[in-house]
Amino acid sequence: MNRFKTSKFKNTTPKIAKKDEWINNVRAGSFACQGNHIKASSKLVAFNTEQAGGGMLGLSSVQPGSDGQRAVTQISCHSDLVTDMDFSPFDESLLATCSVDETVKLWRLCDLAQEQSSSPELTLQPGQGRLELVLFHPTSSGLLAVGTTKSAQIWDTNCQEAPLAVLEQHGDQVQSLGWKLDGSLLASSCKDKMIRVFDPRAQLAPVQSAKSLQSNKDSRILWTKDDFLLTTGFDTMRSREVRLWDSRKLSSSLSSVSLGTSSGTLIPLFDEDTGLLLLAGMGNTGIDCFEVSSSEPFLSQVSHCLTDTSTKGIALVPKLALDVMSCEVVRVLQLTDSCIVPISYQVPRKNSGHEFHDDLYPDTVGTTPAMSAEEWWKGGNKQVERVSLHPDKRPKQKAAPAKQTPAKKEVASGGSKEDQARDCSTSSSPLSTPSSSAAPSRSPSSTSGLSSGFVPSPSPSQSAKAFQNLMGPTSKFRHIQGTVMHRDTHITNIRGLNLTTPGECDGFCVNRQRVAVPLAIAGGQIAVFERSQPGKLPDTALPTIQNSVNVADFAWDPFDTHRLAVAGDDAKIRVWQVPEGGLKETLTEPKIIMQGHTEKIYSIKFHPLASGVLVSSSYDLTVRLWNLETGKQVKVLDGHQDQVFGMAWSPDGKLLATVCKDGKVRIYDPRKSTSPLQEGPGPEGHRGARVVWVCDGKYLLVSGFDSRSERGLYLYSASSLSSGAVSSVPVNVSPSTLIPYYDPDTSVVILTGKGDTRVYIYEIVPEDPYFIECSSFNSPEPHKGLAFLPKTECNVRDVEVAVGLMLTKTTIEPVAFKVPRVKKEFFQDDVYSDTAVWWEPALTGSAWLSGSNGLHKKISLKPKDMTPVSEAPKEAPVRKYLPSSVYLEEKTDEQKKDELLNAMVAKLGNMDDPLPQESFEGVDEDEWDD
Repeated sequence: MNRFKTSKFKNTTPKIAKKDEWINNVRAGSFACQGNHIKASSKLVAFNTEQAGGGMLGLSSVQPGSDGQRAVTQISCHSDLVTDMDFSPFDESLLATCSVDETVKLWRLCDLAQEQSSSPELTLQPGQGRLELVLFHPTSSGLLAVGTTKSAQIWDTNCQEAPLAVLEQHGDQVQSLGWKLDGSLLASSCKDKMIRVFDPRAQLAPVQSAKSLQSNKDSRILWTKDDFLLTTGFDTMRSREVRLWDSRKLSSSLSSVSLGTSSGTLIPLFDEDTGLLLLAGMGNTGIDCFEVSSSEPFLSQVSHCLTDTSTKGIALVPKLALDVMSCEVVRVLQLTDSCIVPISYQVPRKNSGHEFHDDLYPDTVGTTPAMSAEEWWKGGNKQVERVSLHPDKRPKQKAAPAKQTPAKKEVASGGSKEDQARDCSTSSSPLSTPSSSAAPSRSPSSTSGLSSGFVPSPSPSQSAKAFQNLMGPTSKFRHIQGTVMHRDTHITNIRGLNLTTPGECDGFCVNRQRVAVPLAIAGGQIAVFERSQPGKLPDTALPTIQNSVNVADFAWDPFDTHRLAVAGDDAKIRVWQVPEGGLKETLTEPKIIMQGHTEKIYSIKFHPLASGVLVSSSYDLTVRLWNLETGKQVKVLDGHQDQVFGMAWSPDGKLLATVCKDGKVRIYDPRKSTSPLQEGPGPEGHRGARVVWVCDGKYLLVSGFDSRSERGLYLYSASSLSSGAVSSVPVNVSPSTLIPYYDPDTSVVILTGKGDTRVYIYEIVPEDPYFIECSSFNSPEPHKGLAFLPKTECNVRDVEVAVGLMLTKTTIEPVAFKVPRVKKEFFQDDVYSDTAVWWEPALTGSAWLSGSNGLHKKISLKPKDMTPVSEAPKEAPVRKYLPSSVYLEEKTDEQKKDELLNAMVAKLGNMDDPLPQESFEGVDEDEWDD
């Protein structure tokens, strides 16, 4: 029995609308402001655009028109950047905007088919400089909270001369405002790390305040139920976090969740009826869904939705616009650079589409204000009347008027554009699309599903083609799962870890037997832990490898688990020999010291096939080859004009690829020439990069940054670098370089950055679309590195395709990446091809340097007692009913007809067998199929 009650929303599933249902022709701007970039009413969606320096807003409809399309238009709102916007909760056509031009304006919007008024209904001038935030009151009409740079004001739109209240000045920039759901209190988060709660009617100073935020960067605040406040922001390690607070005690949070390192602001949206919290990071491609409860565990993750493009903003669609008959409980609109993507969250139920599930839809807040702004200011606390979402119980509205005369003709007949705007906005359904205005009181699901914004499913005859169009290329690794192994396998209590290794260093390195970890101790000390001895390390000092200088990079010899090469700040490479059984005493004398570089070394890489061959890059802008058998430098490669970010050997060991800060990707044949064989344009950003060979050495994969410092992946043809990248995919905004691990057996690349919590996984294919995104893995706290073990460490009986070690502040934890399979008793030979024995050399270093080549031998990972799944016996289909020939044998025509009809009726009427959908429904815990 679980300790906590099972939630009816725990299996809520996100569904991204198909591309032909997106709102296109959007040109979203990228502006520095504290407000929203997109907001939606039940009929309209407004969003920032790049036109006129951000002074214009884009407008479109939430529901598609009769042709299935949504028009996009623009409205010129302000003379400078629009910093925030909000739709009235009581008038779906009333939009408030604020701007750098120091004004707040209210706009009465019309049907998109008509010309929008160029004049606002109302203009407020708070008079305290640039305005950042505007927010309608949740229960009272005509009441606004306006955020200036360091204060918040309360305005009654019926009294334009002065605000009702100017709240006490904050210590720094106000970053977010949030009304309590009952409208009694206003909360703010500020750059001074303070959370403040105001009762504007009682006093101008906060009634509660505390310096509770850990960072002054981009916080957001909102109210949930039961006096709880929720904030998003950053912790001291620059990792994005979500915290839940009791508004009566702000000194410590009730719960917190870390969502990985990224520089993008984390935007929260909360649905009061379901308790679902949606979180989207600006510049990221994922939306997380949590359920918020008033008792432990407070925040429970429900889903993680991978989106096709990075987020510029996100908005919640009002409850009255949802397709309740399809069990849609939440819908969000994701703003991207060029489109708006609807994402529907649905609860799987067996009668979805045919039955209203009232347990999913409590009465929701209606659209009639409980009181006026004046009543609220005088102490009123009335609440908005709630309405049912049942299609047959919704408040009836007047039908839409007949088709109106075009706007231009109305102007000619006498009547200003402003008058027309007011007329059209006060009609019963001026903003409705033809499909929704015909019967405004009906549920969206009752209009063929079109009003929800999603086109009905294709017919069975088109199902295969439609599935391919909808899902795109499929990957057997799409649902790969990362799992931290049992604590018994962890190495814990690591003390004094060095967290400031150079960007070119992976942070730590591993082999089958041991792990090398840098320590923040003078003398460039490295600790070595035996993988065969997990557990808690003693508090006493451990034996280490002492390099006497700061460590720049280090790597295990792939063919000798005892040999560790270390590059230091003094331009020397030291080669150490770890004794059998691990370090028993501190090592101070290396076996080999190699010197040739004239400045500090960036990174070192061992050759993948030849023993004793090492390559290094340095601040002296050279790349040098070393022969460990002689301890001498054998080649000096030139051609780099700036820092070398990364190097990688080709799978056959013949070529060396580099990516450089000078914006170039190069390929060398080091045995034939010291100059590059090829070069081409690399990533535009100059913050860091890595390179790895993929697809049997036919392509180069580079992880780097674009000109806006957004992390991305770039794929180059190894035979044509000068042509540039053949494909690229943006990842997110974060300061750390993505470090790739590529598995040639599966063509899966696993990437993460130092300080991240999220591990990205893609399958790389040598044809369009090149990148197939798979499920990501999120670690509970920021990790300092992720290094992988040989394929033989994978448990094939559990369908593990990769096993890595994750370094945190104080632990080393194994992580297994598994492919979900049903028939685990069989060896999954479609997943496991023969793997290279890369831990054994194919030839000596001297032989390779003299011109010889070699290849690794390969072995099968199949255990002797397992049968390949390709050879598994085929299960014969079981017939539930006798074949028709039994009924048709030696019968009269009349008998045949009667018996066929009876058989069909019996088949359709047989309700004894449970429907597959029944395993999905459930409110009580024992009804879930876990």
